[in-house]
Amino acid sequence: MPRENPDGQDRQFASTLARGLEVLRAFTPERPVLGNAELAQRTGMSKPTISRFTYTLQQLGYLQQERETGRYRLGSAVLTIAYPLLANIPLRQVVRASMRKLADKLGGSVSLGMRDRLDIVYVETSRSRSPSAQRYSDIGMSHPIIAGSNGRAYLAALSPDERSALMNEIRVKTPEAYRKFQSRAMDAVEDWRRLGFCFSYGDYRHDVCTVGVPYRHETRGELFVFNCVLAASAVKQGQLEAEIGPQLVEMVGGLSG
Repeated sequence: MPRENPDGQDRQFASTLARGLEVLRAFTPERPVLGNAELAQRTGMSKPTISRFTYTLQQLGYLQQERETGRYRLGSAVLTIAYPLLANIPLRQVVRASMRKLADKLGGSVSLGMRDRLDIVYVETSRSRSPSAQRYSDIGMSHPIIAGSNGRAYLAALSPDERSALMNEIRVKTPEAYRKFQSRAMDAVEDWRRLGFCFSYGDYRHDVCTVGVPYRHETRGELFVFNCVLAASAVKQGQLEAEIGPQLVEMVGGLSG
């Protein structure tokens, strides 16, 4: 359903703009091409409303229409919105070499993420040549904060009041995810206090094991998270705590700026 003004009382909230953006968010790597009927189903909007949005977004370059089917895919104008954000995160350039080195050493991927509402979205990724590493991480991919080790590392680095407020928002807006992952997320906060990182043996995706470490930028004060993703088949029980986590902590500890 569209993420509209929840109570209708925020007079500054532009619902039409929010719904237009929700159309763009309906496209995913798994569903890159969608027709008006599919978009209506995925967003909860009427077909006439969707038709007006898709026409407008196509005219602006944010959607591209396939001649054969009449269905839509994201247009190149979407990239022009994202680029200024990426270009103004200098940390990406600072950490790229260290991330590449660790990814190659571990045979997985190492990513830098930041918060997007109730998700963590990757803004930089380095992947080893392992075939499995190519599938698990890429710039722009996102995962629920409560479900992954990077999101749990983000939670761990918040103040108690901030963490409580975010967990309550997750509970209200994504109750199913909250019920499924709340206990493990709170355990992960304790893991971070004890070990300096959070870890997961496939409790979000059964085929991957992950480690997450928070990092607060010294000058901007912004909270980022790093994570390492490995194929579950390549990780032994206890290896995340004994080997992988400490290596990611060491990499993050060597950063400045």
